[in-house]
Parts: sequence; structure tokens; C-alpha cells
Amino acid sequence: MEYAINVTGLCKSYQDFALDNVSFAVPKGSIMGFIGENGAGKSTTIKAMLNLIHRDAGTVEILGMDLDGHEKEIKERIGVVFDECCFHDNLTPADISKILGNIYQNWDGRLYQKYLAQFGLDEKKKIKEFSRGMKMKLGIAAALAHRPDVLILDEATSGLDPIVREEILDIFLDFIQDENHAILISSHITSDLDKIADYLTFIHHGRIILSSGRDDLMDSMGIVKCGTEELEKIEQDQIIRYRKNQFGCEVLIRNKRSFAVGHPEMVIDPVTTEAIMLFYSRGEEL
Repeated sequence: MEYAINVTGLCKSYQDFALDNVSFAVPKGSIMGFIGENGAGKSTTIKAMLNLIHRDAGTVEILGMDLDGHEKEIKERIGVVFDECCFHDNLTPADISKILGNIYQNWDGRLYQKYLAQFGLDEKKKIKEFSRGMKMKLGIAAALAHRPDVLILDEATSGLDPIVREEILDIFLDFIQDENHAILISSHITSDLDKIADYLTFIHHGRIILSSGRDDLMDSMGIVKCGTEELEKIEQDQIIRYRKNQFGCEVLIRNKRSFAVGHPEMVIDPVTTEAIMLFYSRGEEL
């Protein structure tokens, strides 16, 4: 398997937070959803991957090139969108095209114009007059217009209404169809990831808790609702996490098929990306 992104042993320490040996890989032709609660380390990881902050340890390879030795070549071939607009308020979309056209060798002004029209953005309007959603659409248009091979997106669909988000998700799916492109997208909108993500990587308190194919996780895991007495009868190796509530317990099961054989009387509900995140971040271990 060829990887578009390969992060190994990434560490970064602050006074009150640390990335601890963060490792994951994004195959070519795929979309990886990068999930975790606020403050878990998603944005810090992405900034460290881009050399926007100094790494204490670890390596980052993008498109087979080491970031430390090939940063310029890598950044020519990736598109990045952060959760806040990176362009000056007094610029217009037309100004941005002139600026980025002098930076990126593969800048495609016509493609940029196409996205501006598709997103309903006036190229002569100053960015300070744009809403948050319009600024996010502008960032996505700019990221795509130099025809990158990899997209790295930090909450890039936040602030967008459901109809526009659906349109953006379709663009992302088209982007990876040639099997050479890839996307890493962090998002709190887990329903978006349920629609497009091939892989999920979950970070919690600066550590990677899981990184796996999304379909594999959905196919194997399940949620069982039961009472406290029934919880005690479930094999410990089947329980990933459990949560107590006023009605009893919810249990995240490791293998719903083998569980069903041993407990045919219990109902197993399907899991979602949001449920996995909630169980790992707020659930308890036996």
C-alpha cells in the first residue's frame, strides 16, 4: 500500500499539553477523518506536520518525501485549509489569485474562477465583508486551485450550511477518485466523516487511541444497552468502554458477531463515528 502521508513518532511538549508519539498513515486514494474532542491535539498535530510549529521528535513523510529535507516541494503539492481564514481582510479573491499565482507553479486561475462561481463568491468583494462560511469556501477554492495531490483540512467544513457542506464533500470525493490523491480532514461534524471517510484516526489527550479503516470499525463494533447486572455477565475482552446513565448502561462491544453468538438475547445497535468518539473520550474501562 502506498501512503500519501506517513507520520511516525511525532512529539511536541508544552507546559500543560503534549503530543505523545503520534503515528498514523493515510493511504493514497483515501480520505482519513482525524477526530477528537477540543484540545485533544488535532490542530497541533497538523501544524507540526506542516512545520508551522517545531517538532520535538518524529518524522513526517508526504508523497514519499521527508518534510525536513523537501519542505518546499511538499508544500507545492499540498493544499491546506485551517478553521480560520488566513487571508488579510482587505484583500479580495482576485487579489489572492494574483498573489498565489506567483507562489504556486501549478496555479490554475480558470479553476479558481470556477470554484468562486460555484461557491457564489464575488471576486471583487473584500474578505472583511465575507461571512465565516464564505471565508471557508474561499479557503477551499484557493487550496484546490493549484491542483494539489494532498489536501490537509482542519475543520474546513465548519461554518457551512448543510447544502454547501454536501457540495464540498462531493468535491472531496471527486478529488480522490484517481487513487493518487488523498485527504486528511479533522472535523467535529462527524456526520460528514460518516459520509466520506475511508479511515478514522482518533486522538485523545495527545495520544492516538485508534487508527483504522472506518468500515472495519463499523463492521466489527456494536453498542449494547443493558442493566448493571447484565454488564457483569459480558466477557471483559468484549468490552471496549461502557457508559452509565439513568436507564442502565451502554457498552461499546469489540466484536458484535461473536458477541451475538454468546448473547443472543441482547440487542446490538450499530455504531457511528460520533459514538466511537464519545465512548473513547467519556466512557469507562472495566
